[in-house]
Amino acid sequence: MKPNSPPFVCLARHGETEWTVTGQHTGRTDLPLTEHGETQARKLGPVLAGMDFASVATSPLYRAVRTCELAGFAAAAVIDSDLMEWNYGDYEGKLRTDILAIDPHWQLFRDGCPGGESPAQVAARADRVIERARAVGGNVLLFSSGHFFRMLAARWLALEAIHGAHLVLDTASLSILGYEHDLTEPVIRRWNELP
Repeated sequence: MKPNSPPFVCLARHGETEWTVTGQHTGRTDLPLTEHGETQARKLGPVLAGMDFASVATSPLYRAVRTCELAGFAAAAVIDSDLMEWNYGDYEGKLRTDILAIDPHWQLFRDGCPGGESPAQVAARADRVIERARAVGGNVLLFSSGHFFRMLAARWLALEAIHGAHLVLDTASLSILGYEHDLTEPVIRRWNELP
């Protein structure tokens, strides 16, 4: 970022878990990182160390907390339950193909999950995170999960929840939400970069 540029929000997606490898929907199931996921998380540290953060927060789920720790930010981080991954309800642990066998037209960012959260509920959590991040007045670092961050980015741009469907994130990727000229022009400055 340029000197004197407006503050930014850095999104650090957690490292690989067994279910990210298999493609199972991992909402509230509290899985550990794989060995590769731990290596990925450590690689985030040197990239993030070159940035100045006024605030650091993490989802309470272990995969995010561990990624935060391995990246070197555990001492600075606060737990924020609004950063938790989407509650997939009845679809927790299921593959997309399993879900489409039940509902061939299902789309997460449009339909949500039975027994879990609706897009509006996840968008409301994302909006609260954004409000708190903007109130910091400095750069913010967040650790969370893929679908939640996709919703957060859509809401950062004041888009409807459905638009999160167009923003794919890899494990242990970094993305930066910021502004073009001033605080009235929110943009995605970087997306899905791997260290």
